[in-house]
Amino acid sequence: SAIKRVIPLLDRVLIERVKAETKTASGIFIPEKAVEKLNEGVVVAVGPGNVTKDGTTIPTGLAEGDRVLLPSYGGSPIKLDSLKDKDYLLYRAEEILAKLQ
Repeated sequence: SAIKRVIPLLDRVLIERVKAETKTASGIFIPEKAVEKLNEGVVVAVGPGNVTKDGTTIPTGLAEGDRVLLPSYGGSPIKLDSLKDKDYLLYRAEEILAKLQ
């Protein structure tokens, strides 16, 4: 897929935002504008980590497939023509609030 060509640098993490359900448990569809954005995502790609002044790399504490809690604001949106139906954001590892079990 086209998103696999995006390789984060340093401590950056590529996140796919989880979409909220557009259908209730009873089967009623919710209009797209009424659906809240969730502050949850899945890690798609992880950069190698920060490099210290002496040249050692400090790896990030995240891996592909991890579910994470995102801040309300921030992150750089990634727009690709072939992926219009999904939200991808690029964050620094330190901006990620938590890893979900």
